[in-house]
Amino acid sequence: MAAEENRESQSLLKKVYYENCPGCKVEEEKALQRGTPVRKLVAIWMIVLSASLPISSLFPFLYFMIRDFHIAKRQEDIGFYAGYIGSSYMIGRALTSIFWGIVADRYGRKPVIIIGTIAVVIFNTLFGLSVNYWMAITTRFLLGSLNGLFGPIKAYASEVFPEEHQALGMSTISTAWGIGLIIGPALGGFFAQPAEKYPSIFSADSIFGRFPYFLPCLCISLFALGITVACFWLPETLHSHNQNDRLHDDSFEALETASCASNANEIKQKPEGQKHKESIIKNWPLMSAIIVNCVFALHDMTYTEMFSLWAESPRKLGGLSYSTEDVGEVLAISGVGLFLFQTTLYPYVEKMLGPIRIARIGGVLTIPLLSSYPFIALLSGFSLSVLLNFASLLKNVLATTIVTGLFILQNRAVDQDQRGAANGIAMTGLSVFKTIGPAAGGVVFSWAQKRLDAAILPGIQMVFFILNLVEVIAVLMTFKPFLTVRDGRNG
Repeated sequence: MAAEENRESQSLLKKVYYENCPGCKVEEEKALQRGTPVRKLVAIWMIVLSASLPISSLFPFLYFMIRDFHIAKRQEDIGFYAGYIGSSYMIGRALTSIFWGIVADRYGRKPVIIIGTIAVVIFNTLFGLSVNYWMAITTRFLLGSLNGLFGPIKAYASEVFPEEHQALGMSTISTAWGIGLIIGPALGGFFAQPAEKYPSIFSADSIFGRFPYFLPCLCISLFALGITVACFWLPETLHSHNQNDRLHDDSFEALETASCASNANEIKQKPEGQKHKESIIKNWPLMSAIIVNCVFALHDMTYTEMFSLWAESPRKLGGLSYSTEDVGEVLAISGVGLFLFQTTLYPYVEKMLGPIRIARIGGVLTIPLLSSYPFIALLSGFSLSVLLNFASLLKNVLATTIVTGLFILQNRAVDQDQRGAANGIAMTGLSVFKTIGPAAGGVVFSWAQKRLDAAILPGIQMVFFILNLVEVIAVLMTFKPFLTVRDGRNG
């Protein structure tokens, strides 16, 4: 037994790399790498950013788009219809995420990533050219169905970076995701209705005058097109060994263990003769991390839509009477602040507190912050601008920090050959909850605007109260026995 354990440890130390295996080439490069892998970080950043920009870029102008479609009979009903367009993307993603995860495990991460960026180019462009409500819903649904890269890109980041840089890699994904969910709406806010805002540049008779919401979609699609071309030079991380290579099972198992940031002691703890991986569904550290992430995602997606609808609603309905440009400015400032925090401070905060404590602290701080929003709406002028920008920045920093920690827990809970499927399951769950968020949020928003004279939680106060209830549930779920981690630690 001791001799066998010694052979396994030696094979781990030798790190045998198979010829013509793309995954082995990446592992070999990781072993020789010194310093921070800046190029890989930038590549992943740009891919995630290109895919996340269209997710919420529509929210600043969705209120006006629904109005222009003339489908809402009353002003208070606009939020109701807006919720379904916001949800259609997530419905498509929920139906296909597991499929794309399985494809990524079988054929590689790279093909799924390229297909996802191509989907952005085509269907985000068509959404900007929508002429009616049903075309808008259909193009958003197809965009969500074919943009399946978010699960595989997390598996990719956990495989392409050495162990000491995995927290930074996951932070890069969540930061790019968070920035995309902020800069996307900022672009939507600045560039929607360009013929009205910038008549000296865009004629009312031009394509941008006839399709007032096309310009922000076109900008995002052109960016995604450039990223699609660059992705063809992306290295594949999935291992591909022929039958002769499989005969060297000890070396292969050691390599798989090394790529999952394990050590020789974990090999010793495996039962002798173990042949099969644990079922993903029965992997509670994975499933608990996914469920907690889903509840936080329900809150964050609902907030993202509600913020723009609330800010653009008239003062008489409890809103701020902001224009799309005003909302874009607030979200752009939040994006810059989030970028600086995640790239400079987050890795140190994660090392000091751990991903679970970060989620708890972030969730607890979010509750009083959201409770202040209805009172911020009572202000005006400079004081309103300062407090709203600060609150928006802090909220987005907290949300992205929570998501980053849960991404790390999720990918630590499985080995490499299960990460694609695991992240596919995660994205399915996230998509379902993010589908519920905008649809339910739109209904609640419309209902809240019809009860401005209620004795308890009148108007918009009800919206933020319900958001806080969801956040409380999510925080409670971060404690044992619900949330567990693979190595038995809880923080």
